[in-house]
Amino acid sequence: MTNTISREIQLVSRPKGMPTADNFTIAQTELKPLQEGQVLVRNLYISVDPYMRGRMNEGKSYVPPFKLGKALEGGAVGEVIESRAQELKPGDVVTSQYGWREYFIAAPKDLHQVNREIQPLSVYLGALGMTGMTAWVGLNLVEVKAGDVIFVSGAAGAVGNVAGQLAKLRGCHVIGSAGSGSKVKFLLEECGFDRAFDYKVGPVLEQLNRAAPDGIDVYFDNVGGETLEAALSALRVHGRIIACGGISGYNEEKPQPGPSNLFYMVTKRLTMKGLIVRDWLDRQSEFEQEVGGYFQAGKLKNKETVVAGIEGAVGAFIGLFEGKNVGKMVVKLD
Repeated sequence: MTNTISREIQLVSRPKGMPTADNFTIAQTELKPLQEGQVLVRNLYISVDPYMRGRMNEGKSYVPPFKLGKALEGGAVGEVIESRAQELKPGDVVTSQYGWREYFIAAPKDLHQVNREIQPLSVYLGALGMTGMTAWVGLNLVEVKAGDVIFVSGAAGAVGNVAGQLAKLRGCHVIGSAGSGSKVKFLLEECGFDRAFDYKVGPVLEQLNRAAPDGIDVYFDNVGGETLEAALSALRVHGRIIACGGISGYNEEKPQPGPSNLFYMVTKRLTMKGLIVRDWLDRQSEFEQEVGGYFQAGKLKNKETVVAGIEGAVGAFIGLFEGKNVGKMVVKLD
């Protein structure tokens, strides 16, 4: 049998500030023949996510940096094409961290089998994937409950829209911020948010105070910066902050000063907890049962922005920082 030829996206230089297409290249690689206990997978969809920007920098972090001249890594959903492992057979659908490439070889222990009956399969990168699980983990992290007033920033993004929808299902009053009028409309009309505003049309704190005149109980932070500062002002005594992301600063070449009103943590007796979703993988089946049930019952929407072809992956990734996605940004491979 002839060896499989696969195209992949490699990092060729480390971005300074906003990434550009020049930081990446499309390379062609020849995969070795399958060994016993391995499978060959053809990726159907690959994920691009804001956290990947941090892995493009040198330096120690919670995950190793991407290596120059090597394929990038990230979430993917693919179909087993050939198998020399008892656990998986051709036609099975799996998720993996072998994104940014067309084909790959792996052992079953590095893959997670999913139900191909649930469509679209890209949902396993969105509402039923790691971004959906991140939203679910965040709400559990600070015990979000019925009656809470919760503010979600980056609310039209992959994590934010699911966090808001799950909070509504828990009986919360949900407020979201997003970066355009059309995204605000999406939050209100499709995701069921109670209030939403465009952070670009005026100061965040002023708009948040209008949306929640009596304050908020929980802030789900995907943005950081000015929005975190506004939330600290709006939080009630014993409020909780879910520290999930800080996309406003991911492309800063020098770290920006933190909120000027951090002393509210003391005076309001606030709690702020950070999360890395991989720390919760032992509860993945619990997440899939609960949130998968909502999705199959039509109670949870999986919104996505789809870009076609591996050639579009870099543009899709950069588009995350330009506000070009509503919901999860995914790349559909040919």
